[in-house]
Amino acid sequence: MAHYVWMIINALLVIGTAVYIYIWLFRPNDSAAVLAGKWLAQVAVLLFLVNVNMYFIFLVIRKTKIRKVKVTLARIARSMMKAHIPLAVAGTSLIVFHGVVMAWKLGAVIGFGHGKLVTGYASLAMLAITLFAGVLRRQKASGWRRTFHLVSALLFAGLFLLHLFWPI
Repeated sequence: MAHYVWMIINALLVIGTAVYIYIWLFRPNDSAAVLAGKWLAQVAVLLFLVNVNMYFIFLVIRKTKIRKVKVTLARIARSMMKAHIPLAVAGTSLIVFHGVVMAWKLGAVIGFGHGKLVTGYASLAMLAITLFAGVLRRQKASGWRRTFHLVSALLFAGLFLLHLFWPI
């Protein structure tokens, strides 16, 4: 059951990214800063997609009965885990820069209380909680800390999708 929910969330992330790229390519920009902010967001989304998909790899490792698949995916997961924290830090840095640029350029135009910016604020807050949960998990692994990190990451993904699809 959980893997179906995960596949739906993953599909929404991929579709959302494709829609966002389409809008980004065919919507004129008034400033180079907005264009740079969109580029930052695109790169950050790719970094976060790699990190979020680690859950899917671990889910397949747990659920599959085929040993060869488990061993292959475990090797991939081991190498991905080494990049997990650097990708998260890089993605977070890009997201912060994206948020600053977009709030600076779009806040004056559409208002700081606009739904697009509010969902961005909420996503950024959820990202901070996810990072905090990751730090806790790294300090001492436990079932509760793993679940806290996982749930906060999925909530961040949901808020991000809401932010992505919110019209300007």
